[in-house]
Amino acid sequence: MNNTASIGHDVEQAISANIQILVTNAHSAFEEYKKTSPAKKALFLQTIAAEIISAAPILIPVTQQETALPVARLEGELQRTVKQLNLFADLLLEGFWVRAVIDVKENPAMDIRQVQVPLGVVAVFGASNFPFAFSVAGGDTVSALAAGCPVVYKAHPGHPETSNIVAGCIAEAAAKAGINPSVFSMVTSTGVEAGQALVKHPQISAVAFTGSFKGGKALYDTAAKRPQPIPVYAEMGSVNPVFILPRMLHESGNDIAAKIIGSNHQGVGQFCTNPGIVVMPPLHGVQNFVDKSAELVSIAKSGVMLTAGIQAAYQHGVLKFTQKTQVKLVAAGQPGGEGNTGTPHLFVTDADNFLNDQELHEELFGPSSLFVETSHKADLYNIARQLQGQLTATVWGTDDDLREFADLIPILEEKAGRLLINGVPTGVEVTAAMVHGGPYPATTDAKTTSVGTDAIYRFTRPVCYQNFPQFLLPDALKDENPLNITRIKNGKLA
Repeated sequence: MNNTASIGHDVEQAISANIQILVTNAHSAFEEYKKTSPAKKALFLQTIAAEIISAAPILIPVTQQETALPVARLEGELQRTVKQLNLFADLLLEGFWVRAVIDVKENPAMDIRQVQVPLGVVAVFGASNFPFAFSVAGGDTVSALAAGCPVVYKAHPGHPETSNIVAGCIAEAAAKAGINPSVFSMVTSTGVEAGQALVKHPQISAVAFTGSFKGGKALYDTAAKRPQPIPVYAEMGSVNPVFILPRMLHESGNDIAAKIIGSNHQGVGQFCTNPGIVVMPPLHGVQNFVDKSAELVSIAKSGVMLTAGIQAAYQHGVLKFTQKTQVKLVAAGQPGGEGNTGTPHLFVTDADNFLNDQELHEELFGPSSLFVETSHKADLYNIARQLQGQLTATVWGTDDDLREFADLIPILEEKAGRLLINGVPTGVEVTAAMVHGGPYPATTDAKTTSVGTDAIYRFTRPVCYQNFPQFLLPDALKDENPLNITRIKNGKLA
């Protein structure tokens, strides 16, 4: 008998048994948690925020050690995470988010009412590149908890101790707020078996994932093959194309170069909103823009990447681009030392080659960008039409540029969840209006967002109540409006 195989099988069985217990307990807690008042759920989220702030003096150094991210970056991300928690608490207290709709008529008699209800237990998979904001208490977790859904969280192996500390904050907050402790639990296995077992569990009602296309697609396929398929909200990355229009390039080329290269190198290029493709206009001054960008890249320092696996994938992608005869390497940054370092790179190709080589459309996760030279105005439109789904798309232009190239915007609306004018896509604000999502393969569901308060609707569904007596209706739909929330009654806000 193969002892190694036996040990592996035993470990897989133990993981499966642990997940069975966690999900069963979470499902039992759901019956109670979904009935918990908005005020109590809001208090829970506010208390999680307070616990994270209290843990910051210990948490920040641990996370810096595990991820090599700068302390200032981690401090800002922690504050963003706290902001998310408090934003969703405010959403619950305000109450309009439940979309209470009441349609009543006396003649002929009609009484139909609708409200959002939680789906059930949600499996959340954390990201490597945001150890706070897209991790244990990040946007997926907080939006699920706000919706009334318990969470079973799969910790990312890139920052295990960070995950343990934040999970402890949530447990402490649950105890202080009087919330069933099984409303949140965490799986810490490093293998893919735990993730697959979690998605296959019949009491999991939805999945949230932030990470690679390969990982997200695998979970999506698993969920689709279940006897009862469930939604998988996977954010899987993007090349975030930038289109520069001629007048703007002529007037502000050096400034645009500095902003785009700075955005591309931010966080060693490890943002899902990293501008990886820059489409340049048919303009004589383009070479000056390329030269300035190359100068900035050549003096840029290498940085430590999050994991050895991410660094290896980045190196492989750079090598693949370097070996393409129609792609020119015009600059590389300062080499790094030992460890998982990523060196900035700048490549240039032309529109015809880009349109004919689908590999150039794929995300290269790291501090690398591909500039695409165009010969005709039509090239910009052809490139935009051929792009896959994106999280963001950016256009740099003067007012005259934007009028002349106005037809570019409707094309990009079909390609991305967030459009920007004269800015950089890195830096995703947490607001009610934010959309962090986009058509496949950027995400598995273009109708949703993983940032901002609309993220809550991934984990709810509408239920309609017809001819119900008042005592059986949810509080949000009762005539006396005990929650004192804004509703829509017979087509008008009330």
